[in-house]
Amino acid sequence: MIDFFFETEFDLHKKEELKEWITEVINSEDKTLGEISYVFCSDHYLHSINLKFLDHDTFTDIISFDNSLGNEMNGEIYISVDRVKENAEELGEKLDDELHRVMIHGILHFCGHKDASENDKMNMRKREDQALSKRQFI
Repeated sequence: MIDFFFETEFDLHKKEELKEWITEVINSEDKTLGEISYVFCSDHYLHSINLKFLDHDTFTDIISFDNSLGNEMNGEIYISVDRVKENAEELGEKLDDELHRVMIHGILHFCGHKDASENDKMNMRKREDQALSKRQFI
């Protein structure tokens, strides 16, 4: 089950199509869907989570808490809508494209993909691009 929650004024388009796409990506990683919650929030909301749980005093676009059990993907993904909007503008990307990239980034972390090293970052970007290319609703 995938749920979407909003801690800021924001409307997510094509929710059912997004759920199907995310589930397809999870399945393509040989994993199964458990319970995934997305929380769309402001910079300040996510900053407070970053301080409280990770002791990081920085703004970020995403924080994910992985509660997966074996191959069953479970967890919470917090996304700063403010940060995603700013990043999309800076990168010259459409808001939905950047938002979907961040959304799937959290899922890929749950699937075991890392982005700590430069090589990991390149591999993560490749997987994000592959996942984005599978969206049928854009």
